[in-house]
Parts: sequence; structure tokens; C-alpha cells
Amino acid sequence: MRITLVIALAAALIAPTLPAAATGSARPTTYVVSRTPGETLEGISVSPDGTMYVTGSASGAVYRGRVNDPQLRPFIPANADGRGQAAGVHVDRWGRVFVAGYDTGTLYVYDRSGRLLLTRPTVAGANLNDFTFTDNAVYATDSGTGRVWRAALAGTSVGPLREWLGPDSFTPRAGFLNGIVATPGGRGLIVTDQDTNLTFHVDIGTRTVTPLTLIGAPDGLFSADGMVLEGHRLYGVYNFPDASQPGGFAYVTRLLQMSNDFRTATWLADSAKAAGGNDATPTTIARDCHRLLWVNSQLGNAPGTPPYTVTQVPGLR
Repeated sequence: MRITLVIALAAALIAPTLPAAATGSARPTTYVVSRTPGETLEGISVSPDGTMYVTGSASGAVYRGRVNDPQLRPFIPANADGRGQAAGVHVDRWGRVFVAGYDTGTLYVYDRSGRLLLTRPTVAGANLNDFTFTDNAVYATDSGTGRVWRAALAGTSVGPLREWLGPDSFTPRAGFLNGIVATPGGRGLIVTDQDTNLTFHVDIGTRTVTPLTLIGAPDGLFSADGMVLEGHRLYGVYNFPDASQPGGFAYVTRLLQMSNDFRTATWLADSAKAAGGNDATPTTIARDCHRLLWVNSQLGNAPGTPPYTVTQVPGLR
């Protein structure tokens, strides 16, 4: 949930062989999430059964649909449970829907029917942005205070969110922590800071934070919003100045190949530019079968213009 000034270029297509996230044939390339004026969007998650969840950054609502249906519908209403802004959304192994409350600094957990099961608050001034799971914990980025929060997981229980990394754990000091993913096996985290334009590897066992070494990127930068990590392939939504685009920004999904220790990343490709530039402002991506979907948040020209949509990432799989 941030627009960042970075510089980039290049567009390419690389198509890895990946397991299907959901079966089926024809799918829409555009999904209408909401037609409510002012409902800018933020997070997305696609479950293995083809259920899609999208969050409302202007209302705290959560929308739900199917990947073979072009229309999403309200799942959790606006301003539910005191939340006026929702960011990251993910589904755990039990089918529970976790939602990051951006304005409340609180993690919300719902069952499949939308019933609130529990909340895990943090501190005043926190802005929970995104989160990721390991086998025994959930880790959340806090854009407001520069922290990473951790809640222990044991079976279906979720412990309290406790500060796990502070802003001074990062060098330079954390400014706007955003995307976060766990590496395979749950030994490490990849965390982005969109103020410093840096991405970090975090060793979970030692809490050692190391800036990622980036090789081959056209501009030498990678500070993504939403990310997806598949094996050693890291995808992230990336934006940069481009005078040819509405609003002066271009948005791509950038693909990197991670080293075995996840501390070095080699640039492989950028997707085609998002149509509409800053008017669309894609934020977060999710895998659906052999394609990627991203959220056209319209945060760059908020409150934007209905309809608010999710579309297929062009030119990259």
C-alpha cells in the first residue's frame, strides 16, 4: 500500500512450469470487485480451490469470488469490526481468512462463512500491511512503525502478535515495510522496504537482516509491493517513473531468480506494463493456475473511478 519512486525498464516473458492453483478451462481476464465509488483496493489471495479474496483499502471490506466468475461479491462488509482499511489477505491451511487491518494495526481471522474468530492487535500507530505463514508462525509487516510482528501458530491456535524485529534491525533504518514472503522450509523471510528501495533477507533462526544482492536488473532496484515466492522464483509488483504513462508511473511484475541461500537475486524479466499506469496502480499479485493476477488498486488516483478490478498480469507467467 504505497506508491514509490524507482526507475526501471524492460519487458519480457518467461513461463515456468508450475502446478495449477485451481483447475478449470476458460477464465476471465478481468474481474469486477466493486462498483462502489471510492472503494480503492489492496490485497488479493487465490486459494487452491479457485476462491479469490480481495480487500478494500478505503473501507476495510473483503470481497470473495471464484476464478471462473468475473464478478466478486461482498464477503465481509465495509467497516466491519472497527476496521476502515484492509491490506493483506491470506488463507491458512485450515481455510481461515486472515486480514491485515491497516488503520487498526490488528490482524483479523475469519472462518469460511465470514464469522470473526479472533483478533490480534498490536500498538497505536501501527499499519499492518502484509503477512506470511511458516509452519509455526505468522509474520506481518508494519508500514507505520517499521516493525515485523510475529504470532506463534500451534494447530489452530494463534498467539498474540509480538514485536519480532524493530526498525533499527534494518540498515538503513526501516521506513515503509511492505511485502513479505517466507522461504521454502520456513527458515527465512524476504521483506521489502519501499522507502529505502531495498529488499532484505531475514534469517528466522538468528533474526539476522541482510540486504538482498541484486544482479542484472535494468535499474539495479527491487522494492516490491505484493510478492509471490515459488521455489526460488520471486515475483513482485514494481513501479517506476514513466512519462508515457497516465500519472507518470509504469507498473510491472518483476521476476527474480533467487540463489540457494535466498540472499542474491538475479533479474529474469519484467511483465508488460499495466494499462493505465498510475490510474490503475497495481499493488498485489496472486497465482492462479498458469497465470498471475494483480489488483488495480487505483490508489495512485484515489478515490479512483468504478469499477474497481483485478486483471491478469500481461506478458509474464
